[in-house]
Amino acid sequence: MRLAPLLGLLYVLNAALPAATSPNVVLIMADDLGWGDLGSYGSKQNHTPNLDRLATEGMRFTSFYATQAVCTSSRVALMTGCYPNRLGLGGTALPPDSKLGLAETEQTLGALFRNAGYVTAVIGKWHLGDAPKFLPPAHGFDESMIIPYSNDMWPLGYFPGDESRKTRYPVLPRYTDGHRMGLLNDWNDMDELTSMQGYRSMKFIRDCARRGRSFFLYVPTSMPHTPLGASSDFKGKGPTPYAETLADIDRAVGGIMRTLDEEKVASDTILIFTSDNGPWLNFGKHAGSAAHFREGKGTTFEGGVRVPLIVRWPDKVEAGAVSGALVANLDVVPTLVKACGLTPPALPIDGQSFLPILRGESAKVRDEFVYYYGDRIEAVRKGRWKLHLPHAYLSYENMPPPPKDGAPATTSRRQIELSLYDLVADPGERVNLADKNPEVVKDLQSFAAAERKRLDAGKRPVGRAD
Repeated sequence: MRLAPLLGLLYVLNAALPAATSPNVVLIMADDLGWGDLGSYGSKQNHTPNLDRLATEGMRFTSFYATQAVCTSSRVALMTGCYPNRLGLGGTALPPDSKLGLAETEQTLGALFRNAGYVTAVIGKWHLGDAPKFLPPAHGFDESMIIPYSNDMWPLGYFPGDESRKTRYPVLPRYTDGHRMGLLNDWNDMDELTSMQGYRSMKFIRDCARRGRSFFLYVPTSMPHTPLGASSDFKGKGPTPYAETLADIDRAVGGIMRTLDEEKVASDTILIFTSDNGPWLNFGKHAGSAAHFREGKGTTFEGGVRVPLIVRWPDKVEAGAVSGALVANLDVVPTLVKACGLTPPALPIDGQSFLPILRGESAKVRDEFVYYYGDRIEAVRKGRWKLHLPHAYLSYENMPPPPKDGAPATTSRRQIELSLYDLVADPGERVNLADKNPEVVKDLQSFAAAERKRLDAGKRPVGRAD
């Protein structure tokens, strides 16, 4: 009789562990890195050998989108598979002491993996709310070492001696496992931030591998978001401060790749690298590149939302493959759910799995995409066609030079009217074909109206701190 309870306990414990065939996942997301910033995406300035090696060993996407071109909103999409305005967090970079955050009823990738028995960790920039109920332990992460929001939300400004943010922001804290554990006090701390995040990521991988545990590691790096920092091995030694910071990030990624190899888990690990949005172009030599695309961060032009995506999964994803499939970061959740055999989120999501693309079973999984900013639909895409609806936007074109190296230049506000672009022939969105293609315009306007109605019908409450 006493054997039955023991067998029941063993069953429960076994069910809490992932299947032996379930892959580990390392998801790395840089901050404000542009489409044109990696060597594998055409950069001639930045030295990114580890990320370029990742591209030769995995699949590189050329039409991957951040769901909104701003920090918090993009992270909401990546972590939940939802358009961020569905969850009340569109168009925002949450400030310190925010009363808003990702609602506890939403299941992040951390929660989905932990429910499947994985060990979960986030190391880097969180930015989904800094109240205790919004921090990583409340969203499925067993371990966490984070700064709670962007690294410019501190009193020391964008460069040494900058007084512009001194009265606007408090000190910048670090949190470990939900507890405040120190501060970023000075520029030396900023220079060491990327290395620290890389070393802590490597330790987590080693610990899990040596315990024989499957793991999900999310590494949202704090940089190359300004203010830039770089370790002494790179600082002052590159063509630009941005290139130095990116070299530091590349080394951290290389350390993660090396640790996976040393612990003999690389073949059982899906390794993903992407960016949260396009480059913050008004920072001059401290900014990245959108390559041939128009505008940058904070816009719904391609330069603001089209970003790198590289996925390596040995023996599952063809090495060196390049895909032009339309994919977005809200599609990562359903893709990993399918790839790792997770239980899907309980609430509806907007993403679509692109696992068939990774496996070479299909050339595409979605043909449509909606470009929201805040709660506005500013553009929609079907296939090669992109329609901008009339809206005002931030423009980086024809800016004056920054007043000081590291300081932001002055941007402008402009207005775009109804405009249709062929993204295959005109990826820079310069030739308006609306007058020549009225039926395409009409179809895309109908699609936008239907999407507006669909999202409005499914909106859920934003998280609120007590």
